[in-house]
Amino acid sequence: MTYNETLDYLYTSIPVFQHTGASAYKPGLGTSNALDEYLKFPHRSYKTIHVAGTNGKGSTSHLLAAILQCCGYRVGLFTSPHLTDFRERIRVNGEKISEKYVIDFVERYRSVFEPLQPSFFELTSTMAFAYFRFCKVDYAVIEVGLGGRLDSTNIINPILSVITNISYDHTQFLGTTLEAIAAEKAGIIKPKTPVVIGDVENSSVMDVFIKKAEKENACIISSIAEAPISDAQLNNDGKWHFLTKDYGNIIDELGGAVQKNNAATVLTAIKALRELGVAISKDAVRRGFSQVIELTGLMGRWQTLPNDKLKVVCDTGHNTGGWEYLSRQLGEEAKRHKTLRMVVGMVNDKDIDGVLELMPKNAVYYFTQASIKRALPAGEFANIANAHGLAGAVFTTVQAAVQAALVDAGENDFLFIGGSTFVVADALPLFQENNNN
Repeated sequence: MTYNETLDYLYTSIPVFQHTGASAYKPGLGTSNALDEYLKFPHRSYKTIHVAGTNGKGSTSHLLAAILQCCGYRVGLFTSPHLTDFRERIRVNGEKISEKYVIDFVERYRSVFEPLQPSFFELTSTMAFAYFRFCKVDYAVIEVGLGGRLDSTNIINPILSVITNISYDHTQFLGTTLEAIAAEKAGIIKPKTPVVIGDVENSSVMDVFIKKAEKENACIISSIAEAPISDAQLNNDGKWHFLTKDYGNIIDELGGAVQKNNAATVLTAIKALRELGVAISKDAVRRGFSQVIELTGLMGRWQTLPNDKLKVVCDTGHNTGGWEYLSRQLGEEAKRHKTLRMVVGMVNDKDIDGVLELMPKNAVYYFTQASIKRALPAGEFANIANAHGLAGAVFTTVQAAVQAALVDAGENDFLFIGGSTFVVADALPLFQENNNN
């Protein structure tokens, strides 16, 4: 098979949550354990760091990987979903898994996994674990796909677990209360393994983590209690400038409003890793923050897209927790620009009303839909948005919406693209060529 034929096989033969949603969700570790055993437990060949949370786990994972790379380690990074290329999910020192490895892996093990009927994510995570062993990585940063307790990545035995925060998302699978969602995320806490808890101020949610950690005899560390950042300024250069307790001044290449909390989580995790004996220099921490995009290929986090006419930003925030930060940041941009233009769409299994309520009222909207089955039809999305006082035109493709917004925009306007990871995925190729690194 060619690479494209291999991807077509994966997408059409195995349920893909990214495309179809609930029908592709397969909770439980039975299949993952069976695949893991057949491949002789590849994740035991290197040390792992496990990252869960409602929001911020992608940024946190990339930052941790970047810092470890700057220390000279060979670092695997497994994240999801991808934006423009399947291979974004599996990287070693920032380089995407090779097309050849993807082809060879599927052809070699196809007869093994077909009888097990794995989900797309189960097979993808197994591929990542095997690839990291093949590449002889020192460390692998593993992002949870959904939840934690029953996520297929939860077969690993990490040296450190990280839970970034808790908000409402995937409630049909994880529960309808923050405590229930926290209990699912807490499933990654392992016996005698330290766990860093990020931006969690809710005492009843924190109690869930404390009780789980006590049960597992695991040391629990709160980034809020640690308070590793003394001062934080989001400068005109679009980057965070942090004064930290242990590393002096740090410039964070990620400029989203939420990144202040993610940075505190990462710095707390780095402290925990150093206490475990991992050699991490102060210079590596500073360089990892300042070069995370270049080092890891991270996209879609308050990312400025190339345009000569106006400022264009995309962000993958897609739930109320993420939009609490995006709303404030867009409000600041509206003060500095003449007109705020919003190309937005959502998928049909999110808290659509909750997100729409947080979107700015004083903006021109271009309602659209991503090119996946889960996408909420643009017309239906516009009708719901109208009830929240948001008005605009309807476009059935992201490309058409973006093109219309660019035509309408003046030089001092601001264009935001988002509402869904998949809207961003459709938009990125319109602004840049795919990066093959």
